[in-house]
Amino acid sequence: MEQPLPVLVALILVLVCEGHAWTAPDFCHQQQCPQYKLVATNQDFEERLYVATDWITTKIESAMDGDVMAASSRLKDYCQRQKDAGYEIPVDSWPALITITEGGDGPDLSMSWFLPPGTTKPENTDPSVKLQSRPEATVYVRVFDGAPSIRSGQDNMEMLREALNKAGKSFDPHTYTGAGYDPYLSLHHHNEIWIYAA
Repeated sequence: MEQPLPVLVALILVLVCEGHAWTAPDFCHQQQCPQYKLVATNQDFEERLYVATDWITTKIESAMDGDVMAASSRLKDYCQRQKDAGYEIPVDSWPALITITEGGDGPDLSMSWFLPPGTTKPENTDPSVKLQSRPEATVYVRVFDGAPSIRSGQDNMEMLREALNKAGKSFDPHTYTGAGYDPYLSLHHHNEIWIYAA
């Protein structure tokens, strides 16, 4: 008579866990993207709690279009070399990130591509690309449309910072991230600015 109880408990746990499975939002286009919980929303921004995530990241030399495209090509080439070596790094996950850290000598820029959970991470032998793990974090997000650019990202970052100050939120004042979920030549774009909570 004691055996059915553990089976019943296991069945209940499976049902509860399945009931809380995360469904990616439509703007991920049925591709893998970082899992998050929507904590709060208002007319100016969303507050999301992202799980820990892994990325491949490379430096962008400047905000010029040619340097941004060169960074994207470096990540593509890295993924192809890893595929040739027997590692499968998905190139159809979203978002692509451009992170800007403001500093005294000018901004530092980097581009990152999301590595879905379960991706076998190779030993990195390319000094221009690094494997990056980001811990669980609260992120403030402003959504905007239109063709993505460094300029539109800066404009939306300023609007997000102003909204966060007005809402009394504490955040990292030096770093922000632009997240894109569509190919550059797409007719419609879902873009986001991310600012991490302090």
